[in-house]
Amino acid sequence: MTTARTASGTASGTWNRPDRSAPEPQQVDALQLGKSLRHARKQAGLTLDAVRDAVGLAPSQLSGFENGKREARFSQLQQLTALYGVTLEQLTGTAPPSARAAMELRLERAMQSSTWQQKRLPTMRVGPRTPDDVLTTMLALVDELDRVAEERVATPEEARRSNTQLRGEMRARDNHFPEIEAEAAAMLAKVGYQAGPLSQHLIAAITERLGFSVHHVGDLPHSTRSVMDYKRKRIYLSRSSHTGHDPRSVLLQALGHHVLGHSVPADYGGFLRQRIETNYFAAALLMPERTASEFLLAAKQERQLAVEDLRDAFAVSYETAAHRLTNLATVHLGIRLHFQKVHESGIIYKAYENDGVTFPADHTGAIEGQPVCKHWTSREVFDVADKVNPFEQYTETPAGTFWCTAMTERSQSGEYSLSIGVPFSEAKWFRGRATKERSVSRCPDPSCCRQPPVELAEEWSGKAWPSARAHSHLLAALPPGAFPGVDETEVYSFLASRD
Repeated sequence: MTTARTASGTASGTWNRPDRSAPEPQQVDALQLGKSLRHARKQAGLTLDAVRDAVGLAPSQLSGFENGKREARFSQLQQLTALYGVTLEQLTGTAPPSARAAMELRLERAMQSSTWQQKRLPTMRVGPRTPDDVLTTMLALVDELDRVAEERVATPEEARRSNTQLRGEMRARDNHFPEIEAEAAAMLAKVGYQAGPLSQHLIAAITERLGFSVHHVGDLPHSTRSVMDYKRKRIYLSRSSHTGHDPRSVLLQALGHHVLGHSVPADYGGFLRQRIETNYFAAALLMPERTASEFLLAAKQERQLAVEDLRDAFAVSYETAAHRLTNLATVHLGIRLHFQKVHESGIIYKAYENDGVTFPADHTGAIEGQPVCKHWTSREVFDVADKVNPFEQYTETPAGTFWCTAMTERSQSGEYSLSIGVPFSEAKWFRGRATKERSVSRCPDPSCCRQPPVELAEEWSGKAWPSARAHSHLLAALPPGAFPGVDETEVYSFLASRD
């Protein structure tokens, strides 16, 4: 790649990009060339036999050229162009020679596609005698096949749009789902729950009451967290302790699909909605609304609200407790707030807000995958030596001043910060409000933390060239299927191998 250079021979101050103005060479499409050959022959009023008599090419050979099943040599193409009165450029152009040829070409390409082959659909011979209405009908079916395939395979942008839409719905209802709370409360009442953490005994009672048995296995399909066998009313969970997921939550989420009456999702948005609902259902069982809200109200009266207290009171993870606080804080405590889960690289993994905080967002409104300001609590906490106690900080932002509390947790994919924040006026209800930690964020102003300081830029501009880590997942579509990434054959083979 050629790069712009300064007089000193170093790269210029901006990261240079290759010149894309020069067109790349294109290969001749055999199918399209065949359509062009047939069109040119018809326009010249010649039959296959007439062409044979003129240039000595057998009709079967010519038919193979026109069907795209045989490749013509350059000398043969020269003979045919001279006979038909056309140029080689006309034959090898990028556009089909006619609207009819375009329809034939599209149908033939569709029948050669991997989607068509995977569906094991029959093919048909497409020729000059194929009626136009048959082509129109077949192409309508191709469009429908493509539409269904697109619904089942979401690009990263489509996934972000779905996530943005769902986050908007969650904000509108203050992240509170009363219908799911009611389902969880009814189930807890049936098994005699009174107060405190949900015991393993009660979880077993819920499972049994719903008619399922639990089986821990060492060969759970790698693409799944659990598998429900409706034929034998079994739930399979991994025996491994290194899955990174609370086995109680995984089991309750699986039961949530059954209790909430979920069907196979039609698209990625439906899949994501089901994940949110089952996560909520599991949390509503582990931290029941009545007892959890009473606990939080008592802590608010004492001005001692703390995520870690909710965590300890119900024996859940800090992340689960923080999520549950977002479900209950606005409806039961009258407190608006925001939540973030941020990777150590500074990228937002999960987030929620209804308190006016301004998260970084892309053009779709999605905040997942966006870098958080380096001066926010969710980033500052990574540099704190104390990993046992929460870190609190007031951050002045263009949207106002926010108080935040955060902790870090390590997983298989790295370290994450988990933070809960509220506007300055709401900090009075939380333990840690007396923190002396202060920070100022000017984001989205690039001069805040996106651009290097002037002195560093002056010293190093044009003298550095990074080799970026490849983020191939940003370019690829999400894994296909109603349940993205799940191998259907693997799951069915796993179930068939059970006793």
